[in-house]
Amino acid sequence: MAYITLKNCFLLVALTIVIAQIANAGDSNIISDFILPANLSVVDGNFFTYTGLRALANGFPDTFKVTKVSMAEFPALNGQSVSYAVLQYPAGTVNPPHTHPRSAELLYLIDGTLEVGFVDTSSKLYTQILYSGDIFVFPKGLVHYQYNSDMNNSAVALSAFGSASAGTVSVPSSVFTTGIDEAILAKSFKTDVATVEKIKAGLAPKA
Repeated sequence: MAYITLKNCFLLVALTIVIAQIANAGDSNIISDFILPANLSVVDGNFFTYTGLRALANGFPDTFKVTKVSMAEFPALNGQSVSYAVLQYPAGTVNPPHTHPRSAELLYLIDGTLEVGFVDTSSKLYTQILYSGDIFVFPKGLVHYQYNSDMNNSAVALSAFGSASAGTVSVPSSVFTTGIDEAILAKSFKTDVATVEKIKAGLAPKA
């Protein structure tokens, strides 16, 4: 009897840990219908409406562009565990390797073709060619990219996230533009300081 009770206790503890991990997998739960910013006490339908994507109708960019609809741009998303981004890829452009530390990404290709890929924690690369109407999931926190290899046509995608603030960590920028010592980078990438300096120069903001 004591063995069964002890076994049940272990099972209960294990189940509690699993449930806690699931509960913490996304944004924190809220105990109200929605969260108002501190400077608002009364809202109407305008608070729940975002019009920032109307600007996309004004023309296509010359370089890859992400237009985010996260909590920072749309405060009504606070506590709702969802956000979006519209991604525009002119011919031959790339969304460089990056991660989203707080959410998986579900990408829906609206127009064009894209090569997409991500790398798992065993360093295995998964790639796919997407066509208009396809959906691809990038698992939470893993390095991934998208590339429009078509040199004549643009592509457009919509990404959904299971967080109001998924976060984006650019691999090139976080490695080469944040002040990590050049000698450390040279050793890490088995190259020389001159090469590191050249990469940094290429990533520097254009004046």
